[in-house]
Parts: sequence; C-alpha cells; structure tokens
Amino acid sequence: MTKGYIHIYTGDGKGKTTAAIGLAIRAVGAGKKVCILQFMKSLAYSEQKILQSIPGITLITLGKPYFIAKEGMLTDEQRKTWGNHIRIYPAGHPPKDYREMTLKGIEQAIDAVSKNYDMVILDEYNMARWYDLATEEETEKILKARRPEVELIFTGRNAPKEILDAADLITEMKKIRHYYDKGVPVRTGIEN
Repeated sequence: MTKGYIHIYTGDGKGKTTAAIGLAIRAVGAGKKVCILQFMKSLAYSEQKILQSIPGITLITLGKPYFIAKEGMLTDEQRKTWGNHIRIYPAGHPPKDYREMTLKGIEQAIDAVSKNYDMVILDEYNMARWYDLATEEETEKILKARRPEVELIFTGRNAPKEILDAADLITEMKKIRHYYDKGVPVRTGIEN
C-alpha cells in the first residue's frame, strides 16, 4: 500500500483546476481510478466534455446555473453585470438549494475517499467553504474518512485553516498579471 498525500492548489492566480485535472490525467494514465467532484460548477465548462469520456474518471458536478455572493461583496456595477445570474445572501446563510446540493457532494466525497478511488479531487471545495456552503466539521469528516493511500486534492481560492493544516503539499497560484484586469471576457476552451 502506497501512502497518499493531501494537496492544495489555492491562490488568486489562474490554473488551480487545470493543475488538478492534469494530475487526474497522469493518474489515469498510470491505471489509477479518479473521482472529481466539482463544487460550485454546473455542466458548463469545456473540460467536462472530455473528462466524462475518459475511462477511469468519475466526474460529479455540484453547481447551480447561477453564482452566489455574500452581502457587501460586490459593487453595484458588478451586481448589474451578473443580472439575474446571481443570488446575494447574508454571510452564514447561503441559498438553501445550494447548501443541500453541497451536503450531497460532501456525502459523495466521504464515500469516494473511503472506498475504491486512488485519487479524489474536490475542485473549488475551498470556495464552497468560503461561501458558507460547507462547514469546518464537514471538512473534518472528509479528512477523517480518507483511506491512507488515497491522494486527495483540494482546489480553490481561500483555502481554510483545517485544510491547510492537513495538507502535505500546498501550491499557491499567484496572479502577477491577468488580462481580465483589461476587460478581456472569459474565453471558451481557455477559462471555461
């Protein structure tokens, strides 16, 4: 039995999900079974099309067709930009349907880390914690359920303390320059 490690890809720079998917591809190429749970993402991302077709990868998406934000997080201009595609909520009280979906994902994550996967990727889980969709206690349950040989990867900005403390590898993606800041919109196949 080979020991598995806990990885974190966090920070304000681009490439967290991309790095995790690259790791998944490498693992499947070595004959390993991978489960990817994408928190806060609906089936709207380009990588999902190919991931669903790769034997050895199980992809589970846990997102709604709208974005969420805590009260006071966005400017009026940002709120206008999002229009009907955003739900604003008071801190600590996320939309009930989103919270319920996340709870199902946490149950699936516990199942995945405790059963027959070699690698489990919890994509954007850090952000699910930051947006109050998951709790510290629920995160601890995932960590405790993990079989020692399972490679567990967390992605997303704002990695919480309990995950940072448990991690064996932490990579912080740091934005130095990004074309978003010049108004370049999301491009299919690159950012989405």
